[in-house]
Amino acid sequence: MNNLVIPLFPNGAPGTEHWTQTEKISMSVPVNDSSICLVRNVTQPSLTVFLPPPEINTGTSVIVCPGGALHVLAIDQEGYDVARWLNAKGIAAFVLKYRLLETPEDDIESEAYMQKIIASDDTMRAFSSQVQPIILQDAQQAIRIVREQAVKWNLEPDRVGIMGFSAGGFVTASLALEHDARTRPNFAAPIYAAVWEDVVAPENAPLFLALASNDEFGELMISSSLKLYRAWQKAGFYAELHAYSSGGHGFGMKTQSLPSDAWIERFYDWLKVQGFVSSHSS
Repeated sequence: MNNLVIPLFPNGAPGTEHWTQTEKISMSVPVNDSSICLVRNVTQPSLTVFLPPPEINTGTSVIVCPGGALHVLAIDQEGYDVARWLNAKGIAAFVLKYRLLETPEDDIESEAYMQKIIASDDTMRAFSSQVQPIILQDAQQAIRIVREQAVKWNLEPDRVGIMGFSAGGFVTASLALEHDARTRPNFAAPIYAAVWEDVVAPENAPLFLALASNDEFGELMISSSLKLYRAWQKAGFYAELHAYSSGGHGFGMKTQSLPSDAWIERFYDWLKVQGFVSSHSS
């Protein structure tokens, strides 16, 4: 892959200058018996740029946030694979590699550590509170960069959205809930998002939500999506929620011959309804 990679903070990420862990790529089998590529120990956040062919460019762009319990990033099936699908529809994508909490250097130790962490909702809540300020900072900087560079890439600065999966959905929801005029997303799509605290929708962007009813982390994921949906509805903002009968956690871009396989098609339909892509687009 030779896509352009843009550091969010070329002079070092503020607030974590003391972090010394080394970024690493490894393989893991965290859920659904699927081996996936994981990036961990990220200290220098970045955007990987995926631009669509010029002849089908819609001008719309999406910042894509892979998930991984705030400790890893499922960088392929919740990042690069999503970006390539969007590119085929004329939508630019920017995969966000945001800062993560430290995991052990050894792969086996790291996986055991992760399994222990995700087994406790209270532990995950505590970790989310600890890391939320820096991942929000990363998401805000990502949207600034895309908007500032939009003209260069033939993109529209008022059609920049954000999408995220699981912990990446937490990043997405954090940005949708906390931003200024420069960092407000034009739309947001938390997919099987994890959100621990109560939320109140500010003046905001349209929201697309999707999850599977048989998610292994069911109560947290279901309550998170309902929490966001209800907040948007109460505020009178546009929100759409898809709860698929099956698909499990982390379905991302997997083909499982299950209802959740079609979620990204429904997201594309939703973008048409919202006017972010032409209703005549393929």
